[in-house]
Amino acid sequence: MSDNDKPDDAPQLPDRLSVDPRSPYYNEAVLARDIGIRFKGAEKTNVEEYCVSEGWVRVTAGNAKDRHGNPLTIKVHGTVEPYFRDKA
Repeated sequence: MSDNDKPDDAPQLPDRLSVDPRSPYYNEAVLARDIGIRFKGAEKTNVEEYCVSEGWVRVTAGNAKDRHGNPLTIKVHGTVEPYFRDKA
């Protein structure tokens, strides 16, 4: 197997991903691995959702909660670079 070949069972990073199980962009198989997000060149650890093609991330707004107890998020636009931190 060459370096360019990847196993078929290895999950790929999608264009859009959310950590909220209620979201249609939630993917448990991908989230099982350690994912890192580089936003505008800086490592972000509080990302709730991202979209590479549209160039935005949703980050938590401190400890604030909405009326349903979910964290408040802010959509920020810029260059998004998701990657796997672990080596499969």
